Amino acid sequence: MKRLLLPALFALAACGTPQENCIYGATRDARVVTNLISQTEANIARGYGLEKTIEMKTEWVDCTPLPTEDNPTPKPHMCFDEVPTEVTRPVALDLNAEKAKLASLRQKQAAQAAQSSAIVAECQALYPE
Repeated sequence: MKRLLLPALFALAACGTPQENCIYGATRDARVVTNLISQTEANIARGYGLEKTIEMKTEWVDCTPLPTEDNPTPKPHMCFDEVPTEVTRPVALDLNAEKAKLASLRQKQAAQAAQSSAIVAECQALYPE
């Protein structure tokens, strides 16, 4: 299944026009800053942050061996196995520091907007549709 997914992702990445790909690359940092602003605003509204970690949990899983020439129809077998699981936990935040971070991110967003608009115009000039 994983072997099929990777080529499909590469095919989707190549779908955009040269202008769209240029604009997408030019505005990547702005999208990251916008997402950080959204996260910070949510943290302030909630009053705490959320931290994602991976923990190993024991689960009952299918351990049936793969078919071989010697055993084309192996007997189904279940066993316990350690499976990585994403866990989200609340964490305490300094809300004043979060507000300062938000103000800084908004300044950065304004600076990037001016910068990326010039690059987008350049992309449109280089790759007219």
